[in-house]
Amino acid sequence: MPRNLDLTALRSFVAVADCGGVTRAAAQLNLTQSAVSMQIKRLEEALDQPLLTRAGRGVDLTPQGEQLLSYGRRLLSLNDEVWGRMTEQEFEGEVSLGVPHDIVYPHIPQVMQMFAAEFPRVRVRLISSYTRALKDEFAAGRVDLILTTEAGLDAGGETLQGARLIWVGAEGGQAWQERPLPLAFENACAFRQPVQEALDGMDISWVMAVTSDSTRTVEASVSADLAVHATLEGGAGSKMLVPVRHGGALPELPEFLINMYVTRGENRALAARLAQGIRNAYRPAVAQAAE
Repeated sequence: MPRNLDLTALRSFVAVADCGGVTRAAAQLNLTQSAVSMQIKRLEEALDQPLLTRAGRGVDLTPQGEQLLSYGRRLLSLNDEVWGRMTEQEFEGEVSLGVPHDIVYPHIPQVMQMFAAEFPRVRVRLISSYTRALKDEFAAGRVDLILTTEAGLDAGGETLQGARLIWVGAEGGQAWQERPLPLAFENACAFRQPVQEALDGMDISWVMAVTSDSTRTVEASVSADLAVHATLEGGAGSKMLVPVRHGGALPELPEFLINMYVTRGENRALAARLAQGIRNAYRPAVAQAAE
């Protein structure tokens, strides 16, 4: 006699596998740790198979768990697609989107405009902050969808685009020729350390000429030719800042990834629709870069 999988328990299992542990999965699902653990146990009992093994503070998948994960992703994706299409006209409420300030442009305003036209009863709450802060908020279940700029990719995320860091300064500026090289960065900027390491690798002395929690302060200082900065190539940053044509006098900087993480909690259907709009916005840029 055919039996049905418990999709709620399956969603908890996939979240635990993606997050690497029960604690973070519970936060994303807006459930207690005990509730998630009980759902996993119920799923194991229904299938009569062990799915997870403890590994220090995290968990590993058993061979049976790895097989179920592949099926589970497809089942949940199809479930969410059906749910979204069948209840599309009923979408209302709020979805929260976190984006680092340096990649808000050029895509996010267009995505938000199109999403508002498709779902007029849904409000998108845009949060602009640093990657580290956004990931903390996402892990705590306080943001439904985030974009990040980081060197790698955590479990449960997807990479939208890779982009290299480039030096930027004032148009016609000379600050990049000074030694020690004057730098301007926000205190929590993820680009700050790799830039310093790249300079150290070429034995170029540097000094933090401007440190601030304000992006505007950094941009104003760099546009006044008091320092140089680094940002992702192809980003639509301040029009006052231009790429520095240093001819090899400054080191090449590493590539970062623009990643996206989408909640598997109660707001997952709305977040999934917004995420699809973001994917669609990035695809032409990725295709053009590959040509």
